[in-house]
Amino acid sequence: MIQHMGTLVDLLERPTYSHSQVDRLLGLSPGTAQRWIDGYVRAGRQYAPVIRETTTGVSTATWGEFVEARLLAEYRDSGVPMLRMRPAIEDLRHSLNTRYPLASSRLWVEPDGRELVRTVQERVGLEKPLTLVVLRTHQTLLDPEKRLQWTSGAARFKRSVRWAEADGEMHPIQIHPMADNDDVVIDPLRGFGEPVVRSVPTEIIAELIRAGDPPTMIADLYELPVPLVNAAVRYELSRVPA
Repeated sequence: MIQHMGTLVDLLERPTYSHSQVDRLLGLSPGTAQRWIDGYVRAGRQYAPVIRETTTGVSTATWGEFVEARLLAEYRDSGVPMLRMRPAIEDLRHSLNTRYPLASSRLWVEPDGRELVRTVQERVGLEKPLTLVVLRTHQTLLDPEKRLQWTSGAARFKRSVRWAEADGEMHPIQIHPMADNDDVVIDPLRGFGEPVVRSVPTEIIAELIRAGDPPTMIADLYELPVPLVNAAVRYELSRVPA
């Protein structure tokens, strides 16, 4: 729980980013976060959101919605319309009784999470490549921990989240926005929610690099190891959509 505008609110409910910021931070094409989070209209037809239960018209994403968008970003190149994932998310939302099923520790921390997801996938007929878990068909073990595994995208997301306990529940408090780059962190309570390496915004480091400053000079300026400077630059380059 955090103190926000004089009222205790759940961190997941904290208004954190504009939709365009979500696109920028996760390296999505412009307009993607808007479509995923709040739906869109095309050729006079209204398309429901994937993340929110219904379209609200609210252009600010909560921390919970950002975390869910981070997972969906792993499937951006799947070639399958993201709307096909909506029935599974709706099912999980009702099964878990939470507004943020994809950011729920029940899926990612509890031992029965993968089995729950498998059940939902089968119930709604969700097929590859949008599935979150896959069955190890070459094994006949009954133990769900051994016969089920996360897909590569889900596994990368799982590794990217840092959890903390509050009021007896686990909550996502930090995200690594780039797969396989644990040095860059997004924390809604640090650096105005912008990506940082040891509290230094990655955008500032990238600006200095563009200005011609060598990594060693930047490292000395901010008292950072050179590998952290390089990690910041690598992230900044990765989030620019091709």
